[in-house]
Amino acid sequence: MTDTSNGTPRPRRSALYIPGSNSRAQEKAKSLPVDAVIFDLEDSVADEVKGEARDQVVAMIRDGGFGHREIVMRVNPARTEYFEDDMSAAVKARPDAVLLSKVESIDEIFAAERHLRGRPETHGIALWAMVETARGLLDIAKIAASTRTPEGHRLRGLVLGTNDIVRETAVKAGGDRTPVLPWLSMAVLAARAEKLFILDGVYNDFQDIKGFDAECEQGRALGMDGKTIIHPNQIEAANRLFAPSPAEISEAREIIHAFEMPENEKRGVIAVRGRMVERLHAQIAERTLKLHELITAQH
Repeated sequence: MTDTSNGTPRPRRSALYIPGSNSRAQEKAKSLPVDAVIFDLEDSVADEVKGEARDQVVAMIRDGGFGHREIVMRVNPARTEYFEDDMSAAVKARPDAVLLSKVESIDEIFAAERHLRGRPETHGIALWAMVETARGLLDIAKIAASTRTPEGHRLRGLVLGTNDIVRETAVKAGGDRTPVLPWLSMAVLAARAEKLFILDGVYNDFQDIKGFDAECEQGRALGMDGKTIIHPNQIEAANRLFAPSPAEISEAREIIHAFEMPENEKRGVIAVRGRMVERLHAQIAERTLKLHELITAQH
């Protein structure tokens, strides 16, 4: 399952990258409280062992045992010699989604889609697009809009590769990521325009809990759905900070209750604790509670 039937995105607060060649970490992921596990066949796997890692990931995914966790295969870019074999492996493995690396054009979405189209066994496999280059950022709205075409209808979300973005653009991101904030906001806008989810990039210093917390809070404030992570130390904070807080849950229940009262049944705007509240706030409240219910159901 990629998303719920009523349109509420499934929880993707934490998405843990695991090297495709590290069987021990892959096995450990079965017991970690992450929302998604991303088996990486790209950056974390040396060229000389990519074939071996590919076979290992296929066997691990087919073996199962990951429970509620969303299972994702990150394949090498469509511009590389490994892409075709990676996509053929994904067909065999049948993950919940395939994460396309370094996407720079809509054609790369179509290239992946062609591997999945017309096969009953691939019906439930979604596509995620990872944007991590300057060219990808410039064309991110076009990439997201591939969902409007028959060839790109499997695209469900965007993932940001902030490390590569910083490297390629030569900006000095700093602790607060000020230089890249316009690009992050642009990515969120592109995702929301096409009703896609979007995940923030990784935080490299997995021992810096305070810094990681701050970046999660920033990412959520920007509109991100969750955080891609590189170490189990980061799971708890990502899960907590990208979930509705107790205060948000309480407020959501209060708003919904207020609109359900007989005297407010036909009103578009009401006052709750001295604040103007519209029907759109009730819709936001409903999504908040649904996400809370989905998170609670996983435990």
